[in-house]
Amino acid sequence: MSVEISIEVHQLTRKFGDFSAVDQVSFEIPRGEIFGLLGPNGAGKTTMIRMLCGILKPTSGEARVMGFDVRSQPEDVKQHIGYMSQKFSLYNDLTVSENLKFYANLYEVPFNNIKMRLAELIEMAGLSGREKQLTRNLSGAWRQRLALACAIVHKPPMLFLDEPTAGVDPVSRREFWEMIYTLAGQGVSVLATTHYMDEAEFCNLIGMMYRARMIALADPDTLKNTTEGILYEVDTPNPDQTEDILGELSFVQDVAMHGVLLHARVQSESDKSQIEVALQAHGVAPRIERVLPSLEDVFIWLVDQENHSQVQAKLTQGD
Repeated sequence: MSVEISIEVHQLTRKFGDFSAVDQVSFEIPRGEIFGLLGPNGAGKTTMIRMLCGILKPTSGEARVMGFDVRSQPEDVKQHIGYMSQKFSLYNDLTVSENLKFYANLYEVPFNNIKMRLAELIEMAGLSGREKQLTRNLSGAWRQRLALACAIVHKPPMLFLDEPTAGVDPVSRREFWEMIYTLAGQGVSVLATTHYMDEAEFCNLIGMMYRARMIALADPDTLKNTTEGILYEVDTPNPDQTEDILGELSFVQDVAMHGVLLHARVQSESDKSQIEVALQAHGVAPRIERVLPSLEDVFIWLVDQENHSQVQAKLTQGD
């Protein structure tokens, strides 16, 4: 039995003059899957979404969304998707119900179905009791829920979320993702961009973008198993000083701050004792424990690999 594909992307590229915002990216999203597009600001995530939504024409390459070509059938694409941006496209002078009614009319939801559909969305988003509240008076978390409800008022089979949880507290972020899981369980395909690495754990498939290119594409567990070396968590009273010390050690492949803790990647288990000796020589008493890599660790390692390969390529060209 073949798997239905919601999005097909092949060598998609978008240039602005000589600058490549998206460079030869390829991936697929099966129906009902949650695809996380990760990367720092400027990596090309929003440009990618704008092309897939039929808003921005690709410079080259191909992409189909729900079977429609983004280049030649952009209006058909727009009719089959929902889109929620970081800025939440809501009207502050309208109430919760008025915003929902506006989007229902905009998406041409049949008049006879609007009342029932709005009741479903208010219940799903937990907005009961807030129907007559002005949108400007809602907290960020409630505005987020309303924006999602507006984006799916017409029951689209494909949903795009562009940094949907930026500025929202951790508890509200988790509750939001629970709603996304419910939608995916109903067969809705989701593409979400984020720079919160912990959110990627909610995704079935992850694409990591860096400098316009897709540098990794796999499920979370597979990505964690791709990194090389051994990862140690280092806890000291002065993490800034410790980071500087570890950065000078030749056998430490990379070191990164995780809150008040440090993650140091080395090649061998014997390097743990060398780290302890080096830190103790500077009067630092560490607690060191081996840990499994997080997706943030994976991304840092992949970026290092990407930068190293680019440097090697330039050196080769120079020869």
